Amino acid sequence: MMTKPGISALEKCVEDGCRYVLVTVAAKRARMLGDRGQKDNSVLHECLVQCDSENPVTQAIAEISAGKVGYVPKK
Repeated sequence: MMTKPGISALEKCVEDGCRYVLVTVAAKRARMLGDRGQKDNSVLHECLVQCDSENPVTQAIAEISAGKVGYVPKK
């Protein structure tokens, strides 16, 4: 079970604190991280922050919390 960062802190990392956007961003980023080694060795497939876990979802959440990954709405 993941306890840090908390959901309230993560909601502040995305526009309007929308949980749907947060979950979507985390899932897409985790999918990218999980594809390491299967595609090109692009920097997009490497974790952008120091993370003790090898779990792609945990790494994605750590990146979102650090502000390295986010959501830019279409205008």
